[in-house]
Amino acid sequence: MYDRTSVTGDTLELLIHNQQALRAGLEELSLWIKRQGATTAHENVLSILSILDMNADAIASSIEYLRR
Repeated sequence: MYDRTSVTGDTLELLIHNQQALRAGLEELSLWIKRQGATTAHENVLSILSILDMNADAIASSIEYLRR
């Protein structure tokens, strides 16, 4: 049987994998948008990607803390 800490860590790990996959997809779309000439939209997506990166770092730190 799992304890709450293990379940929380496992759940956060799944969420961060989903977040990383979404980030990769957004980045690909952003590059396509840039090639179409919509540089403002591309820049907006880049700022969103930086937020996703910052949040991914925080989630990774939480997972590391729970795994100790």
